[in-house]
Amino acid sequence: MNYSLVPVGHIQSPFKEKFAVPRQPGLAPSAKASIILTGDANNEDAVRGLTQFSHIWVLFLFDQNLTQGWTPTVRPPRLGGNERVGVFASRATFRPNGIGMSVVAIKNVRRVDSQVIIEIGSCDLVDGTPVVDIKPYIPYSDAVPDAIGGYASEAPQTLDVSFSAEANCALSKINDGQQKAQVIKEVLAQDPRPAYKKGKDDKKEYAVHLFDLNVKFIVDEPTIVVTTIEAFCD
Repeated sequence: MNYSLVPVGHIQSPFKEKFAVPRQPGLAPSAKASIILTGDANNEDAVRGLTQFSHIWVLFLFDQNLTQGWTPTVRPPRLGGNERVGVFASRATFRPNGIGMSVVAIKNVRRVDSQVIIEIGSCDLVDGTPVVDIKPYIPYSDAVPDAIGGYASEAPQTLDVSFSAEANCALSKINDGQQKAQVIKEVLAQDPRPAYKKGKDDKKEYAVHLFDLNVKFIVDEPTIVVTTIEAFCD
């Protein structure tokens, strides 16, 4: 049987593209986001009592990947991008039904005119991602103290991030420049390059679209240097 899903909202976040999105929520704590409720779900009654909870589960669609299909095995970045595991033993974005889930902190629930907005903490979601459901996080049942994390039992290692004089100058001229600099630092510290690039000599200059900025950087492990920050142009 086939079923259809109607999104209940979408994400507003600093991440304007898939590249450099943190691979798990919480890895870039300064990157705040919002859930914009839509359709029948854009109703204050639907969020009544939600602020009793500190965190929520957000179920969403990997909408940018849906047309590309899926395969039974994937190469997780945590295994260097070379070793294959089953798709159900991973959190890969290419899945049979393209559904993802993240635990995020609730910062506020507010209404602006007729729009209900759920402000959330650090997330791993691209701007515009469709949200298909929201559920409260229940600590006594959802947290398992003796759970085993397999190949992802520890948080990923991070790199140091520094800014060139040119990048710092650009930040000084941007609204909320210091806050955006912190988000850039937390995002790039995760080393967003393909897994096979890590630990190898890499002369390439990369770029990522964060906020309304085009952030260019180079990697000289264990340091990432932000070389240039400029207004993003389509």
